[in-house]
Amino acid sequence: MKILILGAGQVGSTVAESLVSEANDITVVDLDGDKLRQLQDRFDLSTLTGNASHPSILEQAGIADADILLAVTQSDEVNMVACKLAASLYNTPTKIARIRATDYLEHPQIFSKDNFCVDFSICPEQILTDYVCKLIEFPEALQVLEFADGHVSLVAVRVYEGGPLVGNPISHMHMHMPQIDTRVAAIFRQDRPIIPEGDTVIMAGDEIFFIAATEHIRTVMKQLRRMDKPAKRVMIVGGGNIGRRLALALENDYQVKLIEYNKKACEKLAGELSKTLVLHGDGTDENLLLSEHIGDVDVFCALTNDDENNIMAALLAKSGGAHKVISLINRSAYVGLVQGGKIDIALSPAHVTIGSLLAYVRQGDVAAVHSLRRGAAEALELVAHGDRQSSKVVGRLIGEIDLPKGATIGAIVRNGVVIMGHHDRLIEPDDHVIVFVINKQMIRKVEKLFQVGLGFF
Repeated sequence: MKILILGAGQVGSTVAESLVSEANDITVVDLDGDKLRQLQDRFDLSTLTGNASHPSILEQAGIADADILLAVTQSDEVNMVACKLAASLYNTPTKIARIRATDYLEHPQIFSKDNFCVDFSICPEQILTDYVCKLIEFPEALQVLEFADGHVSLVAVRVYEGGPLVGNPISHMHMHMPQIDTRVAAIFRQDRPIIPEGDTVIMAGDEIFFIAATEHIRTVMKQLRRMDKPAKRVMIVGGGNIGRRLALALENDYQVKLIEYNKKACEKLAGELSKTLVLHGDGTDENLLLSEHIGDVDVFCALTNDDENNIMAALLAKSGGAHKVISLINRSAYVGLVQGGKIDIALSPAHVTIGSLLAYVRQGDVAAVHSLRRGAAEALELVAHGDRQSSKVVGRLIGEIDLPKGATIGAIVRNGVVIMGHHDRLIEPDDHVIVFVINKQMIRKVEKLFQVGLGFF
């Protein structure tokens, strides 16, 4: 597949890294030649320095025969113009634009075929805000991801000593929860993946990904670790796009304090946020954190544009007594270094966002993609089509499907009903199948399994 990526920032670079490993023909366009050289040194892809909204640059980049245009520059206007040009001049099949401004997102008709011809728009800031909201709703979780319009959830938790299931095999889960059906999709032990079997013993320190109907996830979590009290007090450092959106999303249900260093920004935020206490100050000022009773904070979110400040603020908050700390970190190399220590969750915006892009790039009918463990694994929601003759999955029991090593079917959603992916469950046409893949090299094989043979059409 030929893919043209406009923008070599965090989102563009992460998407390129993910897709280039899957034998795609990738070209990246950006004004910053240094960023492009770094990408070209690391990956097998083409680059072009220039303005992504100029027809001549798009022409040189190969837009004429591109299958997908991913316009993810920092400028909404450049992204929209590029999509319009791709549609008008080259009839590019799929055009995706990164859109940050709320004004544009509130008027979706702007993106129609009669206007800017954006097939799909994504807003990384909103995706990240929704992601953090879930982590605040479930403070014990490392990740909370929804599939099939929220009917089923995939949750990652760290198993703590003393949990009811610690030291017991996975098969005992049903004995502890006879009324609830759940599946363990994967276990990571000391950063190494383990394919779960019925006799796999759960150990303290394991990072477990389990899948269940959304209404049952709290019950399952109680079997794996001690449950925290529901979060009430949230402190946010950074009043930029993400911090502001998060405060707006939370202020009606939580006690929210927001610290912003820029005084003018503080005044603007105070006018926009009705119930949030906006404070002018530095999130790395220990005295300020102590004076604002950091020890009583349930969730502390460091969301500025500066990685080092976010890390320092989160460390100070944790040492001051904050129960759970979340730090936004743009440099992916930092994320693995700090998560799991004193910082509970290190968020990479690019890795949180990438799933929304991958859903449009994957082959077959893919309804959703979520990147897991900083891009090392993926969870996909695939729609099954065809019949037993034309499909390798439809009309077959899960135990009969030739899944590649490292892939497991966690659940099936059929007409809104969640069915756990046990080996004796039959897959029917139009089922939404949730597949967990611990080895990204197997993604293409999983996609091919769900593709329908030509004889079906």
